[in-house]
Amino acid sequence: MDGGFDEARGFDAAGGFDAAGGFDAAGGFDEATAARMRANQANWDARTPVHVASEFYGLGVRRPVDWFAPFEWIDIGELDGLDVLHPQCHLGTETLAFAGRGARSTTGLDFSSAAIDQARRIAAEAGANVEYVHADVYDAVHALDGRDFDLVYTGKGSLCYLPDLQRWAGVMAELLRPGGALYVVEFHPVLNSLGPVPGPGDGPELLLRHDYLPGRGPVKRDATRTYTDGPPLSEATVVYEWPHSLGEVINALAGAGLTIRSLRETELLPWPRWESMVRADNGWWRLPDTDPRVPLMYALRAVKPG
Repeated sequence: MDGGFDEARGFDAAGGFDAAGGFDAAGGFDEATAARMRANQANWDARTPVHVASEFYGLGVRRPVDWFAPFEWIDIGELDGLDVLHPQCHLGTETLAFAGRGARSTTGLDFSSAAIDQARRIAAEAGANVEYVHADVYDAVHALDGRDFDLVYTGKGSLCYLPDLQRWAGVMAELLRPGGALYVVEFHPVLNSLGPVPGPGDGPELLLRHDYLPGRGPVKRDATRTYTDGPPLSEATVVYEWPHSLGEVINALAGAGLTIRSLRETELLPWPRWESMVRADNGWWRLPDTDPRVPLMYALRAVKPG
């Protein structure tokens, strides 16, 4: 998947997308993996109108900065004069915050054409100077014409859609200019291992339901509801998620030549995953004091030497 996006045809078949706009196994993935990636792309296209209309996203109501925990801005630092890239940006609700905090340029990238169309509309209505590029993250270097960035920000439900973390880490390293930083804020593998919200009769206990460690392939989900409110999906309900342990993430980035500068784990979530969760002081959510303190998200900052 190292080719580029062509407005007339879809993605370049030589680099991972065929002329019809689907993934091509010749781009470095076997056909079974490519088929799952196609299913994920279709699923996120189908999710987009539901998310646009949802109260969860609150378009026109929620501020872009509301999507960030306070510790994120501490870790990221000042943005004045920096070029920022947000791969796997979906609707760009977080992407807008970088433009609003003084970045010299802000770019979002996503594999869903429906999401990119909406992100462009949302930015235009907000009067924000943000560029959005339709491309898969594995193809980002080519799609962005080899440009590099001071900050690449990603996460919050992004890495689980990546079948090859080493390849992803290599792309992230290539997108950074020397001295640039990758900031990953992602749901902790412990949270993913706990699985979905317990069903009727399951009880309130926190139970491990999925793998923490990678190696046994993706988890297949088939659901008409996404993580937001709104109507059910009418098509493309199947999605595949690959588990990635914290060790796998760190080793992939180190193997790509990046230096890990900080890693924090937090009990906070931006929404109440379980009914028992309570508001934290910063407005996010945590488990009650009667439950074990476990990490639900992590934030990692890695720098490209130079």
